[in-house]
Formats: sequence, structure tokens, C-alpha cells
Amino acid sequence: MNKIKRITAYKIDLPLKEGSYNWSEGKSVSVFDSTVIAVETENGTIGYGECCPLGPFYLPSYAEGVRAGIKELGPHLIGLDATNLFYLNHIMDRSLKGHPYVKSPIDVACWDIKGKTAGLPVSNLLGGVYGEDFILYRAISQDQPEAMADKVKEYRDQGYRRFQLKVGGNPDEDIKRIRSVAEKMETGDKLIADANTGWLTHEAVRVVNGVSDIDVYIEQPCLSYDECFAVRKKTNHPFILDESINNMRTLLKAYHDQAMDAVNIKISKFGGITKAALARDICSELGIAMTIEDTWGGDIVTAAIAHLAHTTDPKLLFTATDFNSYVTVDIASGAPKRENGRMKSSKDPGLGIKPLSEVLGDSVVDIY
Repeated sequence: MNKIKRITAYKIDLPLKEGSYNWSEGKSVSVFDSTVIAVETENGTIGYGECCPLGPFYLPSYAEGVRAGIKELGPHLIGLDATNLFYLNHIMDRSLKGHPYVKSPIDVACWDIKGKTAGLPVSNLLGGVYGEDFILYRAISQDQPEAMADKVKEYRDQGYRRFQLKVGGNPDEDIKRIRSVAEKMETGDKLIADANTGWLTHEAVRVVNGVSDIDVYIEQPCLSYDECFAVRKKTNHPFILDESINNMRTLLKAYHDQAMDAVNIKISKFGGITKAALARDICSELGIAMTIEDTWGGDIVTAAIAHLAHTTDPKLLFTATDFNSYVTVDIASGAPKRENGRMKSSKDPGLGIKPLSEVLGDSVVDIY
């Protein structure tokens, strides 16, 4: 009854409300290229997933790669039980080595199917929610120090109390950025300086020393795990790893090495909800704080984030993301929306979303 009958992909452009999103080493995107996946079963149930890489120059992923990967992977999944998620992931990993971002929207779509089949929200299948809602952060796109500082009041008025400052450029300028924004912090706020791998080791050490008197988290200063670990050993700032942690082995290594105080779990970086939830549960057992998010996306990615974040112990949920508030296009009804800097997952079956057919348009991949 739940055997996969058809896999369809749609290409969606997601322009940014603020015009562009800028981060380390001069990287910038103004329109995100997102892929929505529909997985249909023989009984007519359709589940939806989404993958939106942060351009081709962030992680080893790119938008056309999602769709090319679906063409390669899809035929291996026709006829499989969409609700048998561990076996489905086993077949995906056996059929296509690596490329977790390609597998992610399929896995998410199958969680949507599993929830709809059971008549339960995905959050129930993940163990149930904590409380009424959960906390969000706001990313501050890289700009001149004063301009970035000015954004804090605007975002705080929207309810945000956690601010992820995009640095990873010129160290002297980054020190000014951190100091400028830090002056705007109020009691209860948290400031994260996220370099997104942009500094060399000596530059990162200069920056952490240059802001040693400021209450700020340092996130992924350098490209490699070893470089980040070297910086970690030279600072007292709380430390977050993101791009270096993409599977259970590196997660456990970082815990063993005491290389981080918190970790960023991006759903598509791990390959979907199934493996991201496993990473979340490992962190919960080990007492590692987490940010739950993804590389980017619209309503469907935001819905998946919400279910995973809302089922994470608030003591360990450092923060999460509401990507659909950054973009100008709605791609689904029923998606969670930010309320005063917080968000909650849907109580409807599955992800709780219904894609807007007029926005999806014609399919670009169709496998059956």
C-alpha cells in the first residue's frame, strides 16, 4: 500500500526579501534555487520534501545536482515501502555513494507520507514536542559594521534574541563587526560570530584574541576540522562547529576531542530527517547543545526544521531557523510561521503542509 509509485521534482526560485544574503569570503546569493520533491505511493498518498543548497560554493552541493541526483537515485526506489525509512536510507546509500543532500528531500517526503499514513504529525513520530514553541535566531548578512549593528534593533523588534553575525572576511573588519553588534546586545541576547569557514587559522586566532573581552560564540572559523580545533584550543569563547560535522563519526570525534560546545545540525547535510534525528539524539544523550536548521529553503524545509526542533529538549536546543521568513515566495500552505522570534510545528498529519500547485509549476524530473 505504501510502495513508492512515482517521484517528481520541481524547480522553485526563492528571491530574498532583503535583496541579497552575504557571508564569508565575498559569497553572495540573491535568488535561491530550491528543489521540491513529491513522492507518491500506490495508494495515492503524496509526501513532499525540499532541498535548497546555499549556492554551489558553500558545501559540496548545488541545485542542479539535486535534480541530477534524483534522476540517478529515483529508479532504485520505485516499489519500496516509503514508510520503512531505515531500509529506504540503506538502499539510497547503497545506490548512490555520498551526496546526502540529494537523499534529504526524498527522506523528508517519506516522513511526510509516514505521518499522513498514521494520521499523526511528524513531531509525534519523532517522540513528541516540548512545550508550545521553540526559539529562533536571525542571521545578519555581512555588511559594514555599523549597518550590521543597525539590523539588531529591527530583528529584536520582530522577537529575535539570538543573532548570528556573518563574518569570515577581513579580520580587522570582522573585529569591528563583532564589537559594533555586541554594543547593541541586551540582557538575554546571544551573539554568534559565524565565519562559515572563511578565516585561515592565524586570522581566526587574531579575531578571537581581538574580541576576548566580548560575550560571543565562535562558529566554524576555518575550513577543516583540524584548523577549527587549533583555534578552539586558543580561545575561551564558547565554540560551535557546523560545516565540519556531517555524519555520526565526525560528531562523535568532536565530542571525544572536546572540539565544540554546540553543533549545527543541517537536515540536508546529514541526508534527511532520519539521520539528522539520529544526530540530534546522540547530542541529547551526550549533552551537546544544537542548532537545528538546513542549508536554506522555503516553507517545506522550514516545516521539516520545525518538527525536528520542536521535538528537541529546549535545554539543548540552542536555536533553530525560520527560512521562509527570509524569502518572498510562499510555496506551501500550512507552513509554520515565526511569532515573536519563536515558532511551532504543525499539529496536522505529516509535515502539515500543502504545496501550492500554481507555484510548483511543471515538473522537471518525473520517475515512475
